[in-house]
Amino acid sequence: MAVSLVRSRAMITRTLSATEWEEIPDGAVLQEDGIITAIGTYADLHARHPTVPVIGSGREILLPGFVNGHHHVGLTPVQLGSPDMPLELWFVTRMVARNLNLYLDTLYSAFEMIASGITTVQHIHGWMPGTLPEVEARSNEVIRAYEDIGMRVSYCFALRDQNRLVYQADEEFVASLPQELRGPMSRWFERFRMGLEESLDLFRNLHRGHADKRRVKVQLAPANLHWCSDAALAALADLSRTHDVPMHMHLVETAYQKEYARRRGGGTALDYIERFGMLGPNLTLGHGVWLNERDIEKVAASGTCICHNCSSNFRLRSGVAALNRFEAMGVNTAIGLDEAGINDDRDMLQEMRLVLRAHRVPGMGESEVPGMAQVLRMATIGGSRTTPYRETLGTLEVGKGADLSLVDWQAVSYPFLDELTPTLDAVIQRAKASAVTTVMCDGEVIYKDGAFTRVDRDGALKALHDDLARALSDDEVERRQLSKALLPHARRFYADYIDPSRHEPFYRPSSRV
Repeated sequence: MAVSLVRSRAMITRTLSATEWEEIPDGAVLQEDGIITAIGTYADLHARHPTVPVIGSGREILLPGFVNGHHHVGLTPVQLGSPDMPLELWFVTRMVARNLNLYLDTLYSAFEMIASGITTVQHIHGWMPGTLPEVEARSNEVIRAYEDIGMRVSYCFALRDQNRLVYQADEEFVASLPQELRGPMSRWFERFRMGLEESLDLFRNLHRGHADKRRVKVQLAPANLHWCSDAALAALADLSRTHDVPMHMHLVETAYQKEYARRRGGGTALDYIERFGMLGPNLTLGHGVWLNERDIEKVAASGTCICHNCSSNFRLRSGVAALNRFEAMGVNTAIGLDEAGINDDRDMLQEMRLVLRAHRVPGMGESEVPGMAQVLRMATIGGSRTTPYRETLGTLEVGKGADLSLVDWQAVSYPFLDELTPTLDAVIQRAKASAVTTVMCDGEVIYKDGAFTRVDRDGALKALHDDLARALSDDEVERRQLSKALLPHARRFYADYIDPSRHEPFYRPSSRV
């Protein structure tokens, strides 16, 4: 039996409210085979278990492992030649992405996540070309990367069965293009060989194949309303019920998606998916930037979750989500780094600071803006609740998974920090990824003092670099040319898509932020 005692200068076990948390000075966690079996002070637990190996020096802050509630790729879009643009145009630029070794690509972002204290990731995959066997093989390569490095993953393949580039049927968009672009555009669509039934079979195969693993879960992902037919929505809702697995669905990320929902169903996107019985604790809405007040009330009443992707919303000009309203209504919220954070990396400590600061509306009331404990909750138990791990992770409590990180207190407090500064305030506002000394997942140390215990980081990154040093393939060249040629046509499609008289301004007043 693998047993260890993790000690700290101070241990933050769980949040109690948006501004309160439970903290144990000289705290420690006893874990046995990946499960927390005792919580208390180090002096007490060490006296009771004197021969158990000790992790930590007693000079660190002990935190629950972070959960990245919304993640897609390894190398960032910027690294692959796709600059930040309004989301709908950015879809077009993403066509330039290279044909990647998905195992190495997944390791790249996993290195960044773990180094900032992330132990669990919601990996939402999509846009993989090929047949069912080909896509299933690639999905398993992504999962294998997480298994090899030691972190937990909740994997889902984002189902798209319509409107795969703009908010219009594929064949209609092809027909609207000049003759010289119709062939390349059709070939791009033809790369994606899986229909609705094959996509459902992919979930069943992966769910069955990884059913008994502690660090791997498989769930569902309706990609977005515009990407899913009614048949897809009904089938996904049914699978979620029969397999008791969560769904993670992008929804009203932009005002253009809000308008698409109005055109399709005459109401809001939330109204539309409610028809299929999708609302509830098993559904997480990614982004939710353009939910209206009635939508938010429905989300709260049904127990539906929201994943807040703050950096992505800023980078792709999607808007500012009404996080303060979500909190006031009691909505469970997670934090997602999406493709990449504001610094084009996967740093949860940085993202927590951004969430904390982006929603500080004018006024004096403390409850009107995010509190330190709220942000920690979002990055831990809030994220876990959006995955099949649910309540088994996200806090340091007896019976829960031993997922945690240690942050060097001197790196946070040196050369001076007033003794009145609360511990969590200091960590969230000052800790950098370089201060994370140890990361444990399922009772196993997977990162210590800048090194990964299972995978050779330098070797993996060198292999990724060498793989991408090869010349572009013919299809990569064609996609690059097609992407550039399509941009003006995509701009024209959306130019008059929104009637300003029907929608609130893109910029929301500060009171709604």
